Amino acid sequence: MRLRGAALAVAVLLCAALPGCDALTDRRGVAGSASSPGTAGLPGPASSPAAPAANGNPDGRAAVPAEAQAVDTSHPTRIIGDGTPQSCTSDLVVRAVAAGGIITFACGPDPVTITLTATAKVRNRNGPRIVLDGGGKVTLSGGGQRRILYMNTCDPDRGWTTPHCQDQDTPQLTVQNVTFADGNSTGETIDGGGGGAIFVRGGRFKVVNSRFVRNRCDATGPDVGGAAVRVLSQSKNLPVYVVNSTFGGSPGQGGTCSNGGALSSIGVSWVVLNSVLSDNSAIGRGANPAHNGPGGGSGGAIYTDGNLFTVTISGCVIENNHANEGGGAVFFVSNNRTGTMRIENSTLRNNPSDRFETRGYRGIFFLGARNPTVVGSTLS
Repeated sequence: MRLRGAALAVAVLLCAALPGCDALTDRRGVAGSASSPGTAGLPGPASSPAAPAANGNPDGRAAVPAEAQAVDTSHPTRIIGDGTPQSCTSDLVVRAVAAGGIITFACGPDPVTITLTATAKVRNRNGPRIVLDGGGKVTLSGGGQRRILYMNTCDPDRGWTTPHCQDQDTPQLTVQNVTFADGNSTGETIDGGGGGAIFVRGGRFKVVNSRFVRNRCDATGPDVGGAAVRVLSQSKNLPVYVVNSTFGGSPGQGGTCSNGGALSSIGVSWVVLNSVLSDNSAIGRGANPAHNGPGGGSGGAIYTDGNLFTVTISGCVIENNHANEGGGAVFFVSNNRTGTMRIENSTLRNNPSDRFETRGYRGIFFLGARNPTVVGSTLS
């Protein structure tokens, strides 16, 4: 029997009342886990998410390349929820991320917060794309207790899929139209920790039209970082794209970590477009290598380290971030002096560095191939 229109919606809404049924809808079944046989080819409820809430810098005019734009989620692989807030649970988020594919939410007409009781972890054999689209209404929260989202192609517990785990083009993880709040990776040790909301190693990763608030990671350590996002290695050294997104955004909403109050990486390139990074803090002390303290305190908003990598910041506002050591806005160290940075049509202001920064580049500490290229931008 095939269900259409209102009958399909009623079937899904009734699911919550049936034993053994849940509200994770797979396109291969009306309601149930990703393995449910169900009815082939039918979408679940609300397969076209509502218009997303505005994030990022509305005055940003940076062109967004095709590969950095939002993924079309009008035909999702699986849908979390049956149209009610209570149907959108931590367990279903964790299961959906593990199963992979294009994931949307049906949690009702109003904004909803889903507090995770376990970190959602990508399984490397599933995908090849994992897209998490909150439709501008969903907040995923770590409850101040845990990291929210984790992908690591070199973690044997997640399954190795190639002999070169640090350079493979899948899985490709996209988060869009989602708020990540109160993530906390303090005490995590795999690959050095960090990534209070999201940790990524390998594959590809991008952030589109999303918001990160009140995330944190370890308060000390010379290289640990990324209260919101930590990335280690990307396929073929291609960049992480961050587009139309906000990190912090107002006092009390920013991230805190030893380094990189918003973003952090080692050997990874970034393209940050039309975004806002504000009110984030690097709270470690002693810098890197550590001296007069346990280490850390650099990159109030962005902390980058490694050899050959690039950072492009365009159409952004980076303000009111703070570093106990260096780079109140951006800390950039290319150890072999091959890396480059470009800042265009952006405003960097009031990003104090308590101990050191590069002369002539307020809020920035930079060691690379040449001085940062600054075009049409204000550093004050």
